[in-house]
Amino acid sequence: MLEALQNVFRLQDVRRRLLITLGILVIIRLMSHVPLPNVDAAAMKQVFDQNQLLGLFDLFSGGAMSRFSVMALEVYPYITAQIIMQLLTPLIPALDELSKEGEAGRNKLNQYYYYATIPLAALQAYTQAQLLAGSGGVISQWGFREYFWPTFSTVLTLTAGTMLAVWLGELINEMGIGQGLSIIIFGNIVAQIPFRVGSLLVNDVMGLLFFIVITFITVFVIVVVQEGQRRIPVQYGKRVLAMRGNRLRIAGGQSTHIPLRVNTAGMIPLIFASSILLFPGIVAQFFVNSETAWVASLSETLVKVSNGQSNWYYFFYFWMVVGFTYFYTDVIFQQQNLPESLQRQGGFIPGIRPGRRTADYLNGVLRRITLVGAFFLGGVAILPWLVKLTGLTQSSGQMLITSSGLLIVVGVVRDTMKQLEAQLLMRHYEGFIRR
Repeated sequence: MLEALQNVFRLQDVRRRLLITLGILVIIRLMSHVPLPNVDAAAMKQVFDQNQLLGLFDLFSGGAMSRFSVMALEVYPYITAQIIMQLLTPLIPALDELSKEGEAGRNKLNQYYYYATIPLAALQAYTQAQLLAGSGGVISQWGFREYFWPTFSTVLTLTAGTMLAVWLGELINEMGIGQGLSIIIFGNIVAQIPFRVGSLLVNDVMGLLFFIVITFITVFVIVVVQEGQRRIPVQYGKRVLAMRGNRLRIAGGQSTHIPLRVNTAGMIPLIFASSILLFPGIVAQFFVNSETAWVASLSETLVKVSNGQSNWYYFFYFWMVVGFTYFYTDVIFQQQNLPESLQRQGGFIPGIRPGRRTADYLNGVLRRITLVGAFFLGGVAILPWLVKLTGLTQSSGQMLITSSGLLIVVGVVRDTMKQLEAQLLMRHYEGFIRR
């Protein structure tokens, strides 16, 4: 391992890519400490201390949200735009055609992602600021009617911060190492670890040891499930390509497999579920002070559930994650269109007829193994709540890294290591993984 790290820094091109990636992460971390005006820092801290869900989002932003900095939204509106466009692609013929046009089609779809990100970022900026402005006067001079220019500048600045973060992520893709947006989120999550370790070390040493053990166990389970796959054997028939004199040129006849992953959906179901659960609370926030008693009571209940202050939140969260895992996995699998691709290339699954039978077989296998992935993601989503229920620590389930954050961290580290491994092997160096 140490020798492989030394080899990485010996290679000038790889070293340059690593330094560019680290430099961009430093720029993002510095910008996350630039606050917007008209924000009461003390009132903001109190709001985030009382709301576990906001604390989770603050972890993913690296503390930028609790400071309400120019990078408070980070890259999440862009991720939301990507998810929405992926779901709309099979439903809209024009988008479906673009997705099948290779490099040019993908570039056009990327442009649409950027176009969709701007209104989504503006809407999220306004909604988030509106929510904070109504939470004990965190933001002063707010409202398009009373304070048009301060409100407009706040929304514009947050939107610009998102687009800047997306651009920096693209720079990492082109000039750095790893997948840009994932690396940015990884840096935000890891940046919070020293503060959490220090806090637990001062207030709850046993809690620190307990969370270290939980973290190692969670990482182990995540790696096992993320690497888990069911390999479907595929056989390709022999084909006559040409006739040379008295000899036939025959190709094909090889065997391979289709790897169906246990967790195809990744982190997407958690993002879906948390976003949908947050929406009713945002709407209900406007009716909490209603003069009608039952409307005010219902709105207050919805706000508590959406903010994670009720056990019902975790019940809905778990089952929505399970449901979205099946939904998103099915959407991605249908877009790949494996049965048709196999039939076109002359491949078949032994014992299964090509066409409809192959599609039914692959769908059945995928849904069975997705059950494990779905319940795994559901467990990951509610793990902090389960830790809190044990009552073994004084920290109310405030983990070093949330289980959702660990899922991202493990995935980013694994993908980055694979990229570095490929760079080393391409130059005939020994990689990180001994074979």
